[in-house]
Amino acid sequence: MFAIRAAWLFDGVGSRLVERPAVLVEEGRIVAVHSGAPVPADLEVADFGQATLLPGLIDAHVHLAFDASPDPVGRLATTTDDELLAGMRAAAHTAVQAGITTVRDLGDRGYLAVRLRDELAGDPSAGPEVLAAGPPITTANGHCWYLGGQADGIDALRAAVRERAERGVDVIKVMASGGELTPGTHSHTAQYTVDELRAVVDEAHRYGLPVTAHAHAVTGIANAVSARTDMIEHCSFFTEDGVRADPALIAAMAAAGLTVSATLGSLPGLLPPPHIAARVIARLPAIIAAFGQLRAAGVPLVCSSDAGIGPAKPHDVLPHGAAMLVEAGGFAPVEALRAVTSTAAHACRVGGHKGHLAPGFDADLLVVDGDPLTDITALRSVVAVFRAGRRVR
Repeated sequence: MFAIRAAWLFDGVGSRLVERPAVLVEEGRIVAVHSGAPVPADLEVADFGQATLLPGLIDAHVHLAFDASPDPVGRLATTTDDELLAGMRAAAHTAVQAGITTVRDLGDRGYLAVRLRDELAGDPSAGPEVLAAGPPITTANGHCWYLGGQADGIDALRAAVRERAERGVDVIKVMASGGELTPGTHSHTAQYTVDELRAVVDEAHRYGLPVTAHAHAVTGIANAVSARTDMIEHCSFFTEDGVRADPALIAAMAAAGLTVSATLGSLPGLLPPPHIAARVIARLPAIIAAFGQLRAAGVPLVCSSDAGIGPAKPHDVLPHGAAMLVEAGGFAPVEALRAVTSTAAHACRVGGHKGHLAPGFDADLLVVDGDPLTDITALRSVVAVFRAGRRVR
């Protein structure tokens, strides 16, 4: 057993900082959290002075197989699985060094994220905990078809879900709309019908697996809501010529109890690839305004990154997304912090052991210089990172 001390602590769920905390850790788990109380004299203490402790961050939407280069898709065509897995290890290391101690990989090739998940489970110091979807399910030549998840028709969709369940995935990812990363598809158009998406959901739930739907298009979002997916990724409310956040659809989303994963954040001064920027940048204020409408309606929002899809989206970019929620979206810093800790943990179905600094939870901790409840950019001032009780930075 050892203790981690600092001046302040944000536990992931509260609304204020705890003063002079001591987090006691044993065998990778938190066994106690004390405030102001002395720790036993014979206990080893890692004291970080005036810093703040908080739960390790959770990025609910990453692509470890994309290398954040100007052409991550083109690179896949010339990369072997062994080379790709090596790159994914490096991406995972980048994430954990930023205090991102859990990632949900929502699109790989050949179930490599499942392999990496199992590898890192044996060596938590090497990277974050990985929750893997495997190749995303998509239509023939649909969004991200090159990852190998093409399936058309209800029977093929059910079979695709069964295959992923047998391969041991943690979540099912389905492309309910097109996406800008795939030429020939369009973000404002739906890819599957309600009945097809419902077949995916029903089959996944038979195996106890959640379903999250990539959906930029208003029609794709509506289809995903009607099919009762558990989450929606992006949720951009795209039409052919703009953004339309329909209040009736938002009310239906709130009534359905689903969660939205808002993929935000990019490195300052860098833009997405031109074919993405042309569609997204001008619409970004309207998209962020729609997130405010979702929040007002009571739809839980997770802040995630879509890391890997270009130079502006490296695998440690999540803290910039939290800052965007605050600076552009008008969210309170505490809301943004929950969106990358406890709310994200519950959305990813790991809320019983992650996203909260409390007894029985994983000892995944981020130590930062500053007060993230008043300055969300403090998330980027990393002092130390602990993963399963091991200091990794």
